[in-house]
Amino acid sequence: MEQRYLIDTNVIIDNFGNKLTEKGKMLLYSVDVIISAVTKIELLGWMNATEMQLLPLYAFIDIATILPIDDAVIEKTITIRQTKKIALGDAIISATALVHNLTIISRNTSDFKNIDNLMVVNPYED
Repeated sequence: MEQRYLIDTNVIIDNFGNKLTEKGKMLLYSVDVIISAVTKIELLGWMNATEMQLLPLYAFIDIATILPIDDAVIEKTITIRQTKKIALGDAIISATALVHNLTIISRNTSDFKNIDNLMVVNPYED
C-alpha cells in the first residue's frame, strides 16, 4: 500500500513563503494534498492577512482533501492529550494522521515526538 501524507501547516506556509527547500517542494508536490481541518483554520485564520496573501492559500485548499475533526479524531486526540504534553492543534493533527493511517510532513518534528505509532517526515532532512 502506498504511503499517504498529512501536510502540516508550517510546510504550507514555508512553501508559499519561498522557504521550503527543493527537496521539500519535490515531496510536497509529489503527494496527494491532504490536510487536517485544523490546518485550514490555521492557514485562513491569519490575522491581518491581505486578500493577495490569502488567494494562493485558498487555491491550495481548493485542491486539498480536508479531513474533518470527527468522533474518531476527537477520541484519539483525547487519548493523546491524556498521556502527552502537546498543543491542542498538534494533538488534533496527530490524531488525524493516526486515525487515517497517514505520515505527517512537518518541519516541527519535535511537536509530535513520543506519540506511539505516529510517523513524521521532515521535508528539510534527507
